[in-house]
Amino acid sequence: MPETNPPPSVVRSLDIVTQAVREKKLLESAGQNIRRWLTADRYAPLISGVVEAVEQGQWELLNDVFWTVLAFGTGGRRGRMHEFGTNAINDATIGESAQGLADYIQAQPRAQGERACAIAYDTRHKSRHFAELCSSVMVANGFRVYLLDDYRSTPELSFLVRFKQCDCGIMVTASHNPPRDNAVKVYWSTGGQLLPPHDQGVIECVENCQKILIEDFGRALDDGRVVVCTQETDEAFLEAVYQQRRAGPRDLKVVYSPLHGVGQSAVCPALKADGFQDVEVFAPHASPDGNFPNVPNQVANPENPEVYEDIIARARQLGADLVLATDPDCDRLGCAAPKTVDPSGDWGTFTGNQLGALLADYVLSQTPGLTSEHYLVKTLVTTEMIRRIGDSYGVRTIGDLPVGFKWIAGVIDREGPERFVLGMEESFGYLAGTHARDKDAAVAAMLTAEMAAAAKAAGESLHERLDRLFWQHGYHAERTLNVQMEGAAGMAQMQGLLQRLRTAPPESLGGMAVESRHADGPQNVPADMILLGFAEAGNFVVVRPSGTEPKVKLYLFTFVAAEQLADLDQTKQELDQRLDALEADLRAFVACVERETNA
Repeated sequence: MPETNPPPSVVRSLDIVTQAVREKKLLESAGQNIRRWLTADRYAPLISGVVEAVEQGQWELLNDVFWTVLAFGTGGRRGRMHEFGTNAINDATIGESAQGLADYIQAQPRAQGERACAIAYDTRHKSRHFAELCSSVMVANGFRVYLLDDYRSTPELSFLVRFKQCDCGIMVTASHNPPRDNAVKVYWSTGGQLLPPHDQGVIECVENCQKILIEDFGRALDDGRVVVCTQETDEAFLEAVYQQRRAGPRDLKVVYSPLHGVGQSAVCPALKADGFQDVEVFAPHASPDGNFPNVPNQVANPENPEVYEDIIARARQLGADLVLATDPDCDRLGCAAPKTVDPSGDWGTFTGNQLGALLADYVLSQTPGLTSEHYLVKTLVTTEMIRRIGDSYGVRTIGDLPVGFKWIAGVIDREGPERFVLGMEESFGYLAGTHARDKDAAVAAMLTAEMAAAAKAAGESLHERLDRLFWQHGYHAERTLNVQMEGAAGMAQMQGLLQRLRTAPPESLGGMAVESRHADGPQNVPADMILLGFAEAGNFVVVRPSGTEPKVKLYLFTFVAAEQLADLDQTKQELDQRLDALEADLRAFVACVERETNA
């Protein structure tokens, strides 16, 4: 409800905002959101900064943080932190997120018992504060909160939701985003992130939030409405991860980097329990630090090959066999390994698709009693090599899913967990076992170490093992491009690009004629994706807007069938050149659309 008698400073700011919109210093949408922020009771504790910014004429800042309302994407609400603004992460937007979740769940039927919510947080700035805020909101709405009150992984939060039979869960993390960002990932009672219709239902409740209920956190902790269950959950989670171990050699020297995140709480205990005793945590990345100070460009993303340069240098000093790295909330895993069995020689990283293919082959080879009812799960933008590997073992592959591990989790519940083998997505997300309904870097690290130890015992490197899979299933090469499109102008460019691709796509890319689709590629393309296919089977491009960041993602796929391979090294070079040509043409097309949109 708006205040009936706003203070003089607010009245003056409202007049200034009206004039700024009239003079086109402020976007109309920003003006509307600022007016609401200055007059709604729930924003009252945060209006002083807005008033100051308005009086100082900080129009660029105000446009940035107010031009839109930060929306839920593929996993929750993520964005840049700022003390105020509808398009920023702050106490108001986090509080609205928790309140909207509580409102929606309270409207759902429940057979018996109290409502409960699981909450955890990572090492980012203000993550502990936002976790306490979310706890206070959920308690005020009648929920008991089960809190992991230390830096813990996203998959452990997913596990906790199921472990304590909660109605929902909240993970405070912005994953691998820059230090300026934070977010909440929201989970359903399944332990998976929100799926339809619940995602839209929660979004509507967040959008319609008029009042945020808040209880005193300390009082709720004292009277048991907030239950700290960190140690109990750690033990149960580790046991569930350990149940996915496979027998085999454990002679392996590992260097592991948590990239300043939570990974030491999950990966190190899992490796130790599985028999890997020679594991060094890379010291420059060991401290929990939301600034990610020793990571290139302060982006703690295991998808970035630059992240591994210093870790590999340390591994070569030690004569290590494997490098592992997890993102700050420890749900993504990346790795690097020597290209031969000699650790002092050249090293190379793996893409998410390549590691997924290796893991699929390893887990399938180590799973007894496979039947045609067993299944792998992947997203549409994950390599089709997974499907071919699954076919060779006689198991199903359920792919063609939208981006986001929540869709993989939904398939596990729909198809039944008893025949689930492995889920994976190209962005370094993997899950074996049914202890969680989200990607889990701890179980993936354990299996990757087992796989590397088995390869070492067989006298081959992981890179050589991957080449054997290429000879068997065909050479697959993929590349992902990210095109940043910030702010209101970026949104217009993004919409213009997607519209152009749907209505007037390029006639050719990389020297190949574009067709509506091709004979041997994914079917049932989700509505938020655009697929451009080529005549040569297995070659295609997928374009989609990111659900968590202001950018468009372009996925490039190339393929040469096994029966057409003669010289693998030459084929690698040729397809790398094909990817270069595709990338150059796509970037030129995007730039052209951006110029036209800005004109």
